[in-house]
Amino acid sequence: MKSQGFWPIDSLLRKHASLAPTVRASFLVPLAAILGLGISFPTLVPTAQADGRATRSDIMAVKDIKKGMKGYGLTVFEGDKPERFDVEVIDVLHNFKPHQEMILIKTVHPRLDVTKIVGGMSGSPIYIDGKMIGAYAYGWTFGVESVAGVTPIRSMLDDLERPLPKLLHGYPMSVLGGSNKKSKTASSGPGRYRGELADYSVEKHAAQLAKSGDRPRYGEAASRSSAFGAGRLIPVSTPLLMGGMTSDAIDVAARYLGPLGLTPMQAGGGGGKKQSKSASSQGYVDGGAIGVSLVSGDMSAMGLGTVTRVEDNRLVAFGHPMMNIGITSLPTTRGRILWFMASQMRSFKMGEGTGILGALVNDRQSSIVVDENVVAPTVQVSLKVRGEPGAPYEDWNFKVAHDRFLTPSLLGLALGSGLGTTASERRNVTWSMDSVVEFEGYPPIKLDDFGASTAGTPQTPHVMRSTALKAIGQVLNNPWQYARLKRIDMEVKLRFAREVAQLARVDLLTPEVEPGGEARVRLTLEPFDGKPVTRVVSIQVPKKFAGEELKIKIQPGYDVEPPRAAPNNLRELISNLEAGTEARRSLVFSYGTGEGGAAYHGVVAENLPPGALDLLTSTHSTSSPQQFTSQQHQVVKMPLFIVGSHTVSVKVRPGRH
Repeated sequence: MKSQGFWPIDSLLRKHASLAPTVRASFLVPLAAILGLGISFPTLVPTAQADGRATRSDIMAVKDIKKGMKGYGLTVFEGDKPERFDVEVIDVLHNFKPHQEMILIKTVHPRLDVTKIVGGMSGSPIYIDGKMIGAYAYGWTFGVESVAGVTPIRSMLDDLERPLPKLLHGYPMSVLGGSNKKSKTASSGPGRYRGELADYSVEKHAAQLAKSGDRPRYGEAASRSSAFGAGRLIPVSTPLLMGGMTSDAIDVAARYLGPLGLTPMQAGGGGGKKQSKSASSQGYVDGGAIGVSLVSGDMSAMGLGTVTRVEDNRLVAFGHPMMNIGITSLPTTRGRILWFMASQMRSFKMGEGTGILGALVNDRQSSIVVDENVVAPTVQVSLKVRGEPGAPYEDWNFKVAHDRFLTPSLLGLALGSGLGTTASERRNVTWSMDSVVEFEGYPPIKLDDFGASTAGTPQTPHVMRSTALKAIGQVLNNPWQYARLKRIDMEVKLRFAREVAQLARVDLLTPEVEPGGEARVRLTLEPFDGKPVTRVVSIQVPKKFAGEELKIKIQPGYDVEPPRAAPNNLRELISNLEAGTEARRSLVFSYGTGEGGAAYHGVVAENLPPGALDLLTSTHSTSSPQQFTSQQHQVVKMPLFIVGSHTVSVKVRPGRH
């Protein structure tokens, strides 16, 4: 019965009998204290929420790890052989990640006493009593102690045991780089550009990935995104060691690749070095250095980390994601370490690749998974720079990893570096950038850029905005099917003169013409630092304009967008790309014909007769032609880069009856 407003304790227990034991205990302890009852309850202690499912006889579960335990870790301090460092367990941080614990450790080693937490040590295996407990993976930015977080090995082995699809983007996973089988499925999933293809740029794609959940922020990028970044426990960010790259390329890489969890550093090497087959034939070892090779050849870009555990032809490494992109295929390489570079913010390993072996096939919360039998696809690239007298290096050759975002980004960085190394000038220059791009299953397409500048030779930011990279980005991110970029050959020609002319004046020499006759105009071009030159051009006037006034617009070819049908498939998209660059180095004379045109199923038809559009339009289908007003274009090639535009009006006499 009730007494002084309280229920008897046995009634209270019955009332809450349906609650979970933990909730009942946490509820009743303070209540018992309030009631002054001498009831004791068991003390609640946190237990491991998830220690992974996979197990092996030579690994230790988190539940068996106790504070004060001592052991050792393996990592490469110099060269390619792993060495020991001592560790002591501080404690276990429960449910640090969703269904994942973290083991806090102190490290003891003369070099680690100086460098503290080191980028590139991610994945270093940690052992207690001869059993592997996990991988060195987390640390504090600006930390002054050698304290690190360890990802449990069982969580990493869960990643290793995840089944892989037989095909990735339509290619067999086991021999991805060697297959020529085309995919018939749409290109979708993490990383694909989601804006209008016509508006594609590497910059917009990078901004989209930085904001979206496709590839979350990790490492230093995550730290910088928070006002409390210095106090956050974050993955030991993957250093992207870049070799043979210019300073402006490093700056661009930091803006575009930083949000993906990569920290670009001008601290890599091995780009131009011949890599021996014997180096790669040795295979990977626990505690050995491993790199994810994004660029190789005359330039290099390699994400560096440490192998945690090798099982047969597969392994786990890093102890955290590289970019958290799931199933993928990026080339991997054994690494050689030169030095541990100490830094108050975050120390890192300096190293280089020693030979491509296998591919990163899975990029998950707890680890990256590598398969030695997979040959990852790469893009073969050549760059020729002509016009710089005495340049010792005019020809560049390298390979780039294949990915919807990484490929155009890395191409821009490497091409910009080659161009900037061959010719870094700050004087007047006129340049052309001619590219031949080949996608598997399609004829090569030719694309060109053309410009003039008072600021000097084009640098990495110019290349990132080039027609070639925009086209590559559009194709790789198309919504219809997976596209495989095989190679790109680019030739840049430089002329150190300001070959620019202003279209200063247009004089109509025949203000009135007969229907079907020619209107003649005189162009006055004013070159930089030169005398004006004139050129007379004749324009055919159709008879249909009899008795009317015809307005003719004169403008540079790069400002004129030719009529093109919106693509409905990959083949039409690739065809459109080449058609869009034919008239860049020219003046275009254009006028409206007054007749209708239509684009339908990739075909452009202009000056259609009355009623033609009605025949093409169906009330039973959502596929209808795109209508536009037909334009007549007359292209006149020009040797100079033209700026400025004009419009003239021609009177057409009435026709004779």
